Amino acid sequence: MTDKNRNETVEVARRAVHTEMLALRHLETTLGDTFAEAVETILACRGKVVVTGMGKSGLVGRKIAATLASTGTPSFFLHPGEAFHGDLGMISKEDVVLALSFSGETDEILKIVPFIQDNGNPLISITGNPESTLAKHSGLHLDAAVKEEACILHLAPTTSTTVQMALGDALAVALMKRRGFTSVDFARLHPGGSLGRRLLMTVGNVMHKEHLPVVAPDCPAAEMIHTISKGGLGLIVVCDGDRILGIVTDGDIRRAMERRQAEFFGIRAADIATRNPKTIGPDAKLIEAEKRMTHNKITSLLVTGPEGQLEGVIQIYDIKL
Repeated sequence: MTDKNRNETVEVARRAVHTEMLALRHLETTLGDTFAEAVETILACRGKVVVTGMGKSGLVGRKIAATLASTGTPSFFLHPGEAFHGDLGMISKEDVVLALSFSGETDEILKIVPFIQDNGNPLISITGNPESTLAKHSGLHLDAAVKEEACILHLAPTTSTTVQMALGDALAVALMKRRGFTSVDFARLHPGGSLGRRLLMTVGNVMHKEHLPVVAPDCPAAEMIHTISKGGLGLIVVCDGDRILGIVTDGDIRRAMERRQAEFFGIRAADIATRNPKTIGPDAKLIEAEKRMTHNKITSLLVTGPEGQLEGVIQIYDIKL
């Protein structure tokens, strides 16, 4: 690629981004009472939000439905063509319909509007033409008009789909706020994700509890090295019976070797143990363990029971799997 071609390519890309940015800025200024009414209509809905659209608008609609569903607003996507051939039965009387069509004249959508009205479903439309047939037959219309598409031919849906997507995201975020949707709620709907795992699972679910590297206070240096290597946790727990006295990390051992040198093999675990190590209970959520480790700039916590007895060890690596 020549420098000229490279520069032209970058310039075209920048113009596309700039065009879409201007459209989003315009959308920001035009959001108002009708948008707020759409949010209220969805909040009052006792059923689901049924999102529909054809072509590129349909693809955007699928994303909007997925975003709504994952942020506390039950929703699903319904293909208007399939709806006209039998799937209208998927729309219950308690549902709200959100229809996307940039032209507002999409035949497949207009064909199902009479059913939606007869069924008593609130109809919210997102179009680029407030005077379109769909807009005029909707209870609420959200304006997604744009001056031009970012496409160099001004034909392919680019700017228009970006604005539709932004409107869908705006609806989802506004509904989250009104519902008081929290990170815990989000985690419940995303149990397989990293956030869901940290918010829902407990320390007891993932802690190391078998063959814990425990030594007595008088454990000699050579045995400490052997135990810490065998344990695979990078530490040993110093206990006097059931009473935890402290921990010794592999870093503590290295520093002791440097400092004591020839005297190193004469030390005992109690001599270099960190007293009052940080602990956590087995019922605490993983996110709490992560916060404690981050705050204290450590990578491990001892898991203790109600009487302070050692039940396990949890490390930052167990949380961030």
